[in-house]
This record gives sequence, C-alpha cells and structure tokens, in this order.
Amino acid sequence: MDYSRLIEKALKGDRLATGRLLSIVERDPRGASMVLESLPEREGYHVIGVTGIAGSGKSTLLSRLLTHYADKGYRCAVVAIDPSSAYSRGALLGDRIRMQMHATNPNIFIRSVSTRGLKGGLSFAGVAMIDVFGRLGYDKVFIESIGVGQADVDIMRIADTIVVVTVPGLGDDIQALKAGVMEIGDIYVINKVDKDREGANKTMEYLLFAIEAGELGHRGWRPRIVKTSAVLDEGIDELIDAIEEHYRFILGTGRYGSGRERRREILVRLLAEKMLIDALESIEIETGKDLYEGALELLRRVTARYVDTTGGGEA
Repeated sequence: MDYSRLIEKALKGDRLATGRLLSIVERDPRGASMVLESLPEREGYHVIGVTGIAGSGKSTLLSRLLTHYADKGYRCAVVAIDPSSAYSRGALLGDRIRMQMHATNPNIFIRSVSTRGLKGGLSFAGVAMIDVFGRLGYDKVFIESIGVGQADVDIMRIADTIVVVTVPGLGDDIQALKAGVMEIGDIYVINKVDKDREGANKTMEYLLFAIEAGELGHRGWRPRIVKTSAVLDEGIDELIDAIEEHYRFILGTGRYGSGRERRREILVRLLAEKMLIDALESIEIETGKDLYEGALELLRRVTARYVDTTGGGEA
C-alpha cells in the first residue's frame, strides 16, 4: 500500500493523518515497517523516558512538563504504555483521559498503546511510534511506562534521557528498589513534596548518598535530583533545566545516536516476537503427540506461516 499521501499530510501537521499512521503502526506490522521506511530521516528529536514507582504521580508530572515545553514553543508527543488485559488485550489505564486538557493543543499529541501481552514494559507499536513522532517533526517525544518495577528497566534501552519519579518517605526501601527501576535514572524526581517535605528531604539524602557511593549513575553522567509538586506546579522549570542539561550532555559526548540504533535493533526483535505470538495464538495445538515433538511441529507450522519453502517472503 502507498502511504505517501497520508505521510505528506502528517508531515504538514494534519492530526487526523498522524492518528491514522499511528493506527497502522499499532495494528499492521508490515504496514508499520513501510511507514517507518517511508518517513524521512530526522536528527535531533529527544526521547525522554518517564518511569518510576506506581502511584508517584507520573502522569500528572508529565502533563505539567507538556504544558511548560509547549509554552516554550516545543512540539511534544507522548507514547503512554498501558498494561493490557490478559483476556481482551485492551489497555486498562486511560492516560489520554487523564491528559485530556492537552487535546486541543496543536503542539501536543498523546497516544496510549497497550503492551499486548508482551513480556516487559514495551511493545513493538510503542517503540515504533517513538520514531514516527520524531520523524514527523516532534521535538520532545516522551514515553511513559506502566510503573511496575523491574519491567520498566526496558525503558533505559530506548530513551535518550530517563526520568525516574519517586515520592517522599522512600527511606530504607531504596536499597531494595535499586536492583530494579531505581538504578536506571539520569534524573530522579521526588514528587508530591507538598505532602511530606521532611520526608522529601530524607529521600533526597538517601539518593545523594547512593550517587556519592557510585551506586546510581552511569556512563560519565552524575544523576540530578529535583523536588517537585506536580499538583502545585512546583519545580517543573527546574526539572526541565535538568532534562535539557542531560540532552546537551549526550549531544556533546556523541551518545545521542546510540539510542536510535538500539531502538532499531529492539524493533526487529519485538516485531519478530509479535509475529510469533500472533501465529502461536491462531494455530490449533495437536495434543496427541509427544510434548517435544508437538512443540517442534508447532514451530514448523509457525515458520511456514511467514516463510515459504524458498525462504523468501510471507507465505
């Protein structure tokens, strides 16, 4: 299918065309590949991962960031990763509803995408949408993860800058959390400081200690810590300053291009995984065979679904 007309309209800022392209990416793996290959290459867009502890106010904080960035003239996009139901595969959360205040802003586009039952916190569609937005001219592309701990470490592999959101009163729990999502941040945000300012100071002390001890931070960057109250719009400018400081750091050290290369590799792997899962779920399993032989037969049938006997193309 020729997507040139749709892409042309999306590049001019047509939101309906952009939405249609994103739907193609989400529903049609082959179409997604064609869309990505057809979009022009573009340098400089900044992919920012927002992750952290469930209930830390990530969506509210992100909403504030969108407002401030848009006010500064940036075009912003959000890929909100939602956990999906094991039965319907539909998303259970509603980030688009929670951030509906931005729906009429021409410089902000928000899209929720479910994990579609894949392991970890990412899906093929979610990763592909990042580069679709970037190539369509969005300056800041945020990816908000589902906030489930270790699975969110996946976000480190695709984002240029990682913002980890926590809350006051973390205390001694930071030692356990460091093994998962807490150790990946470029910037640590202590949100909801208005509810417990003394607890926020204590959490900051723990984070500073971990940074000084070399337990947090990587590749020559010393993580920044910012206190915020998203509901009161406090600390958002300071957070933006930290994000932009890290962006300048990765540009200056030549690390910017590595994020795009990783996303390309991950897209290939995730697409293969999606195709395998779709095929496995659509093929009736023969239970009368030896388990091992049955599994081999299932793999052969899955392979035959996508590759013909000459090894070229989809069957």
